Amino acid sequence: MSSSDIFIGETIGTAILILLGGGVCAAVTLKASKARNAGWLAITFGWGFAVLTAVYTSAPLSGAHLNPAVTLALAIKSGDWSNVPVYWAGQLLGAAIGATLVWVAYYGQFHAHLTDKEIVGGPGAQATAAKAVEAQEKGAGPVLGIFSTGPEIRNVVQNLATEIIGTIVLVLAVLTQGLNDSGKGLGTLGALITALVVVSIGLSLGGPTGYAINPARDLGPRLVHALLPLPNKGGSDWRYAWIPVVGPLIGGAIAAGIYNVAFA
Repeated sequence: MSSSDIFIGETIGTAILILLGGGVCAAVTLKASKARNAGWLAITFGWGFAVLTAVYTSAPLSGAHLNPAVTLALAIKSGDWSNVPVYWAGQLLGAAIGATLVWVAYYGQFHAHLTDKEIVGGPGAQATAAKAVEAQEKGAGPVLGIFSTGPEIRNVVQNLATEIIGTIVLVLAVLTQGLNDSGKGLGTLGALITALVVVSIGLSLGGPTGYAINPARDLGPRLVHALLPLPNKGGSDWRYAWIPVVGPLIGGAIAAGIYNVAFA
Protein backbone atom coordinates (compact mmCIF):
# COMPACT_ATOMS: atom_id res chain seq x y z
CA MET A 1 0.00 0.00 0.00
CA SER A 2 1.22 3.50 -0.85
CA SER A 3 1.82 6.34 1.59
CA SER A 4 -1.11 8.25 0.11
CA ASP A 5 -3.43 5.25 0.60
CA ILE A 6 -2.27 4.93 4.20
CA PHE A 7 -2.80 8.62 4.93
CA ILE A 8 -6.23 8.74 3.27
CA GLY A 9 -7.37 5.48 4.85
CA GLU A 10 -6.27 6.47 8.35
CA THR A 11 -7.78 9.93 8.01
CA ILE A 12 -11.15 8.59 6.88
CA GLY A 13 -11.18 5.68 9.31
CA THR A 14 -10.20 7.70 12.37
CA ALA A 15 -12.68 10.43 11.44
CA ILE A 16 -15.45 7.82 11.37
CA LEU A 17 -14.23 6.34 14.65
CA ILE A 18 -14.37 9.70 16.44
CA LEU A 19 -17.57 10.84 14.72
CA LEU A 20 -19.45 7.76 15.93
CA GLY A 21 -17.63 7.39 19.26
CA GLY A 22 -17.77 11.07 20.15
CA GLY A 23 -21.29 11.12 18.76
CA VAL A 24 -22.56 8.59 21.27
CA CYS A 25 -20.94 10.61 24.08
CA ALA A 26 -22.70 13.73 22.78
CA ALA A 27 -25.99 11.87 22.47
CA VAL A 28 -25.83 10.68 26.08
CA THR A 29 -24.56 14.00 27.51
CA LEU A 30 -26.26 16.93 25.80
CA LYS A 31 -29.62 18.55 26.48
CA ALA A 32 -32.30 18.10 23.81
CA SER A 33 -30.72 14.81 22.69
CA LYS A 34 -33.12 11.89 22.42
CA ALA A 35 -30.50 9.61 23.96
CA ARG A 36 -29.62 11.81 26.95
CA ASN A 37 -28.78 9.84 30.09
CA ALA A 38 -28.73 6.54 28.19
CA GLY A 39 -25.74 5.57 30.32
CA TRP A 40 -22.40 3.81 30.23
CA LEU A 41 -23.65 0.74 28.35
CA ALA A 42 -24.71 2.95 25.44
CA ILE A 43 -21.30 4.62 25.41
CA THR A 44 -19.30 1.39 25.51
CA PHE A 45 -21.33 -0.31 22.80
CA GLY A 46 -21.36 2.90 20.76
CA TRP A 47 -17.56 3.00 20.80
CA GLY A 48 -17.39 -0.69 19.92
CA PHE A 49 -19.61 -0.22 16.88
CA ALA A 50 -17.60 2.87 15.99
CA VAL A 51 -14.44 0.76 15.89
CA LEU A 52 -16.17 -1.88 13.79
CA THR A 53 -17.46 0.64 11.24
CA ALA A 54 -14.15 2.50 11.02
CA VAL A 55 -12.09 -0.66 10.57
CA TYR A 56 -14.30 -2.10 7.84
CA THR A 57 -14.27 1.24 6.03
CA SER A 58 -10.54 1.96 6.11
CA ALA A 59 -8.98 -1.52 6.06
CA PRO A 60 -8.79 -1.77 2.24
CA LEU A 61 -6.68 1.40 2.09
CA SER A 62 -4.50 1.41 5.18
CA GLY A 63 -5.06 -1.77 7.16
CA ALA A 64 -7.08 0.24 9.68
CA HIS A 65 -4.65 0.92 12.50
CA LEU A 66 -6.67 3.99 13.62
CA ASN A 67 -4.51 4.24 16.74
CA PRO A 68 -0.87 5.35 17.16
CA ALA A 69 -0.39 2.66 19.83
CA VAL A 70 -1.39 -0.02 17.31
CA THR A 71 0.91 1.48 14.68
CA LEU A 72 3.78 1.54 17.18
CA ALA A 73 3.17 -2.08 18.20
CA LEU A 74 3.03 -3.28 14.59
CA ALA A 75 6.28 -1.42 13.84
CA ILE A 76 7.99 -3.08 16.82
CA LYS A 77 6.61 -6.46 15.78
CA SER A 78 7.69 -6.19 12.13
CA GLY A 79 10.72 -3.91 12.41
CA ASP A 80 9.31 -1.70 9.64
CA TRP A 81 9.11 1.93 10.80
CA SER A 82 8.95 3.58 7.38
CA ASN A 83 5.27 4.50 7.41
CA VAL A 84 4.80 5.24 11.11
CA PRO A 85 4.79 9.06 10.62
CA VAL A 86 2.23 8.75 7.82
CA TYR A 87 -0.06 6.60 9.95
CA TRP A 88 0.21 8.96 12.92
CA ALA A 89 -0.43 12.06 10.82
CA GLY A 90 -3.57 10.55 9.26
CA GLN A 91 -4.83 9.38 12.64
CA LEU A 92 -4.42 12.78 14.30
CA LEU A 93 -6.00 14.64 11.39
CA GLY A 94 -8.87 12.16 11.18
CA ALA A 95 -9.53 12.44 14.91
CA ALA A 96 -9.73 16.23 14.65
CA ILE A 97 -12.08 16.00 11.65
CA GLY A 98 -14.32 13.50 13.44
CA ALA A 99 -14.57 15.69 16.54
CA THR A 100 -15.45 18.70 14.41
CA LEU A 101 -18.21 16.72 12.70
CA VAL A 102 -19.65 15.79 16.11
CA TRP A 103 -19.88 19.51 16.87
CA VAL A 104 -21.63 20.12 13.53
CA ALA A 105 -24.10 17.27 14.01
CA TYR A 106 -24.98 18.38 17.55
CA TYR A 107 -24.58 22.12 17.07
CA GLY A 108 -27.98 23.06 18.52
CA GLN A 109 -27.61 20.65 21.41
CA PHE A 110 -24.18 22.06 22.30
CA HIS A 111 -25.65 25.56 22.36
CA ALA A 112 -28.65 24.52 24.47
CA HIS A 113 -26.44 22.63 26.91
CA LEU A 114 -23.78 25.30 27.32
CA THR A 115 -26.24 28.16 27.77
CA ASP A 116 -28.31 26.36 30.41
CA LYS A 117 -27.94 28.12 33.77
CA GLU A 118 -28.25 24.86 35.67
CA ILE A 119 -25.21 23.50 33.81
CA VAL A 120 -22.89 26.50 33.48
CA GLY A 121 -24.27 28.72 36.26
CA GLY A 122 -24.49 32.48 36.22
CA PRO A 123 -27.33 34.89 35.56
CA GLY A 124 -27.22 34.82 31.76
CA ALA A 125 -26.66 32.63 28.78
CA GLN A 126 -23.16 33.87 28.01
CA ALA A 127 -20.25 33.84 30.44
CA THR A 128 -18.57 37.09 31.20
CA ALA A 129 -14.99 37.57 30.07
CA ALA A 130 -13.76 37.07 33.62
CA LYS A 131 -15.73 33.84 34.00
CA ALA A 132 -14.43 32.58 30.67
CA VAL A 133 -10.83 33.13 31.72
CA GLU A 134 -11.50 31.45 35.04
CA ALA A 135 -13.11 28.47 33.29
CA GLN A 136 -10.16 28.03 30.96
CA GLU A 137 -7.81 27.92 33.95
CA LYS A 138 -9.78 25.10 35.54
CA GLY A 139 -9.72 21.47 34.51
CA ALA A 140 -12.37 19.82 32.38
CA GLY A 141 -15.25 21.93 31.12
CA PRO A 142 -18.86 20.70 31.02
CA VAL A 143 -18.63 19.11 27.56
CA LEU A 144 -14.96 18.05 27.43
CA GLY A 145 -15.99 14.44 28.02
CA ILE A 146 -17.60 14.43 24.58
CA PHE A 147 -14.22 15.19 23.03
CA SER A 148 -11.64 13.53 25.26
CA THR A 149 -11.17 11.51 28.41
CA GLY A 150 -10.60 12.40 32.05
CA PRO A 151 -10.12 10.60 35.36
CA GLU A 152 -12.71 10.16 38.06
CA ILE A 153 -9.93 10.25 40.66
CA ARG A 154 -6.79 12.22 39.81
CA ASN A 155 -3.90 9.96 40.65
CA VAL A 156 -1.11 10.10 38.07
CA VAL A 157 0.25 6.62 38.76
CA GLN A 158 -3.16 4.96 38.76
CA ASN A 159 -4.42 6.90 35.74
CA LEU A 160 -1.29 6.09 33.73
CA ALA A 161 -1.39 2.43 34.78
CA THR A 162 -5.05 2.13 33.80
CA GLU A 163 -4.36 3.45 30.29
CA ILE A 164 -1.33 1.18 29.93
CA ILE A 165 -3.23 -1.92 31.03
CA GLY A 166 -6.23 -1.22 28.80
CA THR A 167 -4.02 -0.62 25.79
CA ILE A 168 -2.05 -3.81 26.38
CA VAL A 169 -5.30 -5.76 26.20
CA LEU A 170 -6.39 -3.95 23.03
CA VAL A 171 -3.09 -4.26 21.20
CA LEU A 172 -2.58 -7.90 22.11
CA ALA A 173 -6.01 -8.58 20.62
CA VAL A 174 -5.01 -6.77 17.43
CA LEU A 175 -1.70 -8.59 17.16
CA THR A 176 -3.15 -12.05 17.77
CA GLN A 177 -6.51 -11.86 15.99
CA GLY A 178 -6.84 -11.95 12.24
CA LEU A 179 -4.23 -9.68 10.67
CA ASN A 180 -4.98 -9.26 6.99
CA ASP A 181 -2.93 -10.77 4.18
CA SER A 182 -0.50 -7.85 4.12
CA GLY A 183 0.16 -8.22 7.83
CA LYS A 184 -0.40 -4.48 8.23
CA GLY A 185 -3.77 -4.39 9.93
CA LEU A 186 -6.95 -6.20 10.90
CA GLY A 187 -8.72 -8.73 8.73
CA THR A 188 -12.49 -9.16 8.61
CA LEU A 189 -12.79 -11.44 11.63
CA GLY A 190 -10.15 -9.47 13.51
CA ALA A 191 -12.21 -6.30 13.10
CA LEU A 192 -15.22 -7.88 14.78
CA ILE A 193 -13.17 -9.39 17.58
CA THR A 194 -11.36 -6.12 18.24
CA ALA A 195 -14.62 -4.18 18.34
CA LEU A 196 -15.90 -6.57 21.00
CA VAL A 197 -12.61 -6.24 22.88
CA VAL A 198 -13.10 -2.45 22.92
CA VAL A 199 -16.56 -2.96 24.43
CA SER A 200 -15.06 -5.29 27.03
CA ILE A 201 -12.32 -2.80 27.91
CA GLY A 202 -14.90 -0.06 28.29
CA LEU A 203 -17.09 -2.15 30.57
CA SER A 204 -14.26 -3.57 32.67
CA LEU A 205 -11.51 -0.93 32.65
CA GLY A 206 -13.22 2.26 31.48
CA GLY A 207 -14.46 3.44 34.86
CA PRO A 208 -11.30 5.11 36.21
CA THR A 209 -10.22 7.20 33.18
CA GLY A 210 -12.78 6.79 30.40
CA TYR A 211 -10.43 4.43 28.48
CA ALA A 212 -8.70 6.53 25.85
CA ILE A 213 -6.41 3.60 24.84
CA ASN A 214 -5.60 5.68 21.74
CA PRO A 215 -3.45 8.84 21.74
CA ALA A 216 -5.02 10.30 18.57
CA ARG A 217 -8.55 9.63 19.83
CA ASP A 218 -7.83 11.84 22.85
CA LEU A 219 -5.40 14.47 21.58
CA GLY A 220 -7.11 15.37 18.29
CA PRO A 221 -10.55 16.01 19.80
CA ARG A 222 -9.02 17.81 22.80
CA LEU A 223 -7.36 20.24 20.39
CA VAL A 224 -10.71 20.72 18.64
CA HIS A 225 -12.40 21.40 21.99
CA ALA A 226 -9.78 24.06 22.72
CA LEU A 227 -10.32 25.75 19.34
CA LEU A 228 -14.08 25.53 18.78
CA PRO A 229 -16.20 28.63 19.52
CA LEU A 230 -18.31 26.93 22.18
CA PRO A 231 -19.89 29.25 24.78
CA ASN A 232 -18.99 28.54 28.40
CA LYS A 233 -17.03 25.46 27.35
CA GLY A 234 -14.55 25.59 30.23
CA GLY A 235 -11.02 24.25 30.13
CA SER A 236 -9.52 21.49 28.00
CA ASP A 237 -7.65 19.98 30.99
CA TRP A 238 -4.19 20.10 29.45
CA ARG A 239 -2.66 19.11 32.79
CA TYR A 240 -4.09 15.64 32.28
CA ALA A 241 -3.71 15.46 28.50
CA TRP A 242 -0.30 13.75 28.46
CA ILE A 243 -1.59 10.63 30.23
CA PRO A 244 -3.93 9.38 27.45
CA VAL A 245 -1.07 9.96 25.00
CA VAL A 246 1.88 8.49 26.86
CA GLY A 247 -0.02 5.67 28.58
CA PRO A 248 -1.34 4.03 25.40
CA LEU A 249 2.04 4.34 23.67
CA ILE A 250 3.72 2.58 26.59
CA GLY A 251 0.97 -0.04 26.57
CA GLY A 252 1.36 -0.61 22.85
CA ALA A 253 5.11 -1.08 23.19
CA ILE A 254 4.69 -3.51 26.09
CA ALA A 255 2.06 -5.48 24.15
CA ALA A 256 4.43 -5.77 21.18
CA GLY A 257 7.16 -7.01 23.49
CA ILE A 258 4.80 -9.62 24.99
CA TYR A 259 3.77 -10.72 21.52
CA ASN A 260 7.35 -11.08 20.29
CA VAL A 261 8.31 -13.14 23.34
CA ALA A 262 5.21 -15.29 23.72
CA PHE A 263 3.59 -15.57 20.27
CA ALA A 264 6.14 -14.87 17.54
